[in-house]
Parts: sequence; C-alpha cells; structure tokens
Amino acid sequence: MTDLKSQTFQQDVMQAFFEAYQGFTAKPDQMLAVEGLSRVHQRILFFVARHPGLSVSDLLSCLKVSKQALNTPLRQLLELGLVISEPANDDKRKRLLELTEAGIAFEARLRVEQVNLLERCLEHAGEAAFEGWLAFNRALAAERAKT
Repeated sequence: MTDLKSQTFQQDVMQAFFEAYQGFTAKPDQMLAVEGLSRVHQRILFFVARHPGLSVSDLLSCLKVSKQALNTPLRQLLELGLVISEPANDDKRKRLLELTEAGIAFEARLRVEQVNLLERCLEHAGEAAFEGWLAFNRALAAERAKT
C-alpha cells in the first residue's frame, strides 16, 4: 500500500525517481559529452525535431527557460551545424528553427538509446505497468503546466 505520509516511503519513491532519471539520461549524457554538449542541448534538439519550424519563442515556452538560458546552447548547436535558424515569411524578426541533416541524425542516435531502454523496461514491467507509468508522468507534466 502506498503511504506518502511516511517519510521513509517518500524518500524511497523520490530516490527511485531520481535514479530512474539518471538511468534514462546516462547514455545520451555520455554521447553529448563527446561532442562537448549537455542535456539542455538534447532538449533543444528533441523539441526542434518534434516541431520543425518551431519559433525561438515557442522553444522557450516548451523548455520553460529564459531567453538568456537558451542563448548559449542554441548558438552552439547553430555553430555546430546541427540546427538552422531562418526568418519567418510573415515576420522577419521571428526566427524559425529546424534540424540540419547532421542534427536529425544526432538527435535520432540520442533518442534511439532512450527508446531502447524504454523497450527493455516495458518488456520487464509489462504493458499495464507501462501505461500506468505513462499516465503518472502525464499527471506530473500537467501539474507543472499549472505553475
């Protein structure tokens, strides 16, 4: 039975969550480090891959970071030729982001590592557990969206 009133259980749950996240990000973190990049770079690549033509303003909203926090990692991805920034047709002040071929390939390599991990965990935990985990993560995201 879940008892989130118990400090020991709270700590067990939080430790499991923190360790799971470390497991989820470990291999991509290694791959990013080889390129001199970090997790924030992966997050940028992920959202630009998921939404080609994403504006910088919309990317800021997805990442929930300040313009200042986004500036350096985005500039690095542009300099490495992984992302391109083009002016929007309707407003030349608005910058739209897309991955280059190299960016598409790199983002896919990072994502495949994490998808492979998720597949192994799904196989181990079963479909019902995976659906519960997905529902739980969506509920966490919904709580974040309220703030």
